[in-house]
Amino acid sequence: MEHLTRPEGSAPEDFHVTRRGAAGLFFAGYAVAAFSAEAAPITTPDDGLIIETALIPNGAPNPLPAYVARPKTPGHHPAILVANEIFGIHDYIKDVCRRFAKLGYVAIAPDFFYRAGVNLPALSDRTQIMAVVAQATPTQVDSDVLATTSWLKAQTFVAPAKIGITGFCWGGAVVWRAAMQDPDVKAGVAWYGQLKGVIPRAAELKVPVLGLYGGLDQGISPSDVEAMRAALKAAGKTGSDLILYPDAQHGFHADYRSSYNEAAAKDGWTRAIAHFKANGVG
Repeated sequence: MEHLTRPEGSAPEDFHVTRRGAAGLFFAGYAVAAFSAEAAPITTPDDGLIIETALIPNGAPNPLPAYVARPKTPGHHPAILVANEIFGIHDYIKDVCRRFAKLGYVAIAPDFFYRAGVNLPALSDRTQIMAVVAQATPTQVDSDVLATTSWLKAQTFVAPAKIGITGFCWGGAVVWRAAMQDPDVKAGVAWYGQLKGVIPRAAELKVPVLGLYGGLDQGISPSDVEAMRAALKAAGKTGSDLILYPDAQHGFHADYRSSYNEAAAKDGWTRAIAHFKANGVG
């Protein structure tokens, strides 16, 4: 496994951990606090792919670690930034990256919670998890997103004008904000990301976002979805839309959780890929 921090390869000063340490930065397994014993998670093989850990300069004392999956095929590939749920980078998020890579994308999942120094997916106590998540402020996270897209643009295997972002739960809100302020992002897909904070900011969207939501979500109501639709219409954001799956819960794409809804997950994925391609990310 290679760990790249610059297009021409890594220099010693790029690393604040050893190469062996970088390889083990991410949790092996599914998030303990949300895993369902009855789940049958999708497992995407890595044949034909390059899997690596990037250490991204972001102005912090230690660089931002990120899981990267990309095609072995030479060339400039479109890229997708994958923003995780509250559980950090674990097997589900890594598999989502590999799914994108199988479709010809460079997929990158930054570890937004790395500053806490906690193996977040290994925690079973939701209170402890949320305490770590709370330390990652929107300003800090948005800055890390900017650092990641800047890093992507500098890579010889990325098509710099074809960068998108998708995110799940906590990461869904990251998508909405990135579509407002990251000039390198061309389109976004937000999976059940909180809407209350972004409804008043709908007019700030610079690029189209597809929102995918569950009608049975206990934290994001159908009225929130309708309010965001209305705000987008009022702001003239015709390229953005929200889809509501009436029978789906929060986390309906997470195939390692009891909330997984296969029909909604598959339809959402198809719509997500189509949205990216329709907006020049593909």
